[in-house]
Amino acid sequence: MAQVVEDPLGGDIEIKNAGPDQDYPVPPLRVVFMGTPDFAAASLRALIAWPGTEVLRVYTQPDRPCGRGQECTPPPVKVLALENGIDVRQPLNFKDPAEVAALRELSFDVLVVAAYGLILPQAVLDGPRLMPVNVHASLLPRWRGAAPIQRALEAGDIATGITIMKMELGLDSGPILLQRALRIADADTAGSLHDELAKMGAETLLDALSRLPKGKLMLLPQDESRVTLAPKLSKDEGLVDWTLPAEKLHDHIRAMHPWPGVFFDWEQVPGKILRLSIEPGTIGGDLPEGATPGTLLGLVTTPLGPRLAIATADKVYLVARVTPRGKKQQDAQAFACGYLNTKTCQG
Repeated sequence: MAQVVEDPLGGDIEIKNAGPDQDYPVPPLRVVFMGTPDFAAASLRALIAWPGTEVLRVYTQPDRPCGRGQECTPPPVKVLALENGIDVRQPLNFKDPAEVAALRELSFDVLVVAAYGLILPQAVLDGPRLMPVNVHASLLPRWRGAAPIQRALEAGDIATGITIMKMELGLDSGPILLQRALRIADADTAGSLHDELAKMGAETLLDALSRLPKGKLMLLPQDESRVTLAPKLSKDEGLVDWTLPAEKLHDHIRAMHPWPGVFFDWEQVPGKILRLSIEPGTIGGDLPEGATPGTLLGLVTTPLGPRLAIATADKVYLVARVTPRGKKQQDAQAFACGYLNTKTCQG
């Protein structure tokens, strides 16, 4: 039997229920959860709904100023926890011994961490009776760090996945408990992969926790020779380098969508620079003779509609929408009409 629970990112998460053979811990595992963004909220929602766990407390990052008004906004994990009547704490860190003591007084079985955003000291990792586990959005040891989804796309990887690992002091270096892989499609962006992996992370976490008390999980050390790092993104990484080959450029653009977004400076007329933002597009045909990287070549008709053609190092890159700085987003034809004086706009 199974219960289908709505996932906050869309779609459903399948939660296993009691059947003839119970496949979840009885009594439920006492869990402390640590996480902050939407990715973590998917795992927390699954833990709340699953009969195999009792969530005692949630730790999340402090509320941060957000938006033009810079009003403090609670993290998605906090909102979800409060909706379900779960105690929430938001320490800046765990340097205060009183904060660590308050955690350890709970007498819990498992610490579950997903995209929390804080480095945890050994005193916190030693808190659970069984172990601390982490939900990580890559196939470790590839892409340890803060931006594994984006770095996998940027590198042109053909697959990514979820790793459930036992936590230790090192950066995502603990032994692997369970992994599941996901193929990366050519149209995937950091946004679409995030949503798929959030759902997969929740499901894989429950699978791991169902096996944990029964001793059915092996601790597989990571191969240090295969480690790659996934540093946090910066806003300036959204700048497009049109001198890259089209395939490499496409990977970069997909990795930067939706944040920090992709942009470049276009010289509309000599001496007048306009910053343009674009969304991921598709790779077109060969360059016209003499075209230099970054040149806006005009409109191209495709089965999906008009596309703005931009020159890369080796191919044409086709985009459906463009946003000039300070203006609303425009489709390719509207942009060409307004900025390129395209003849098809006349009449």
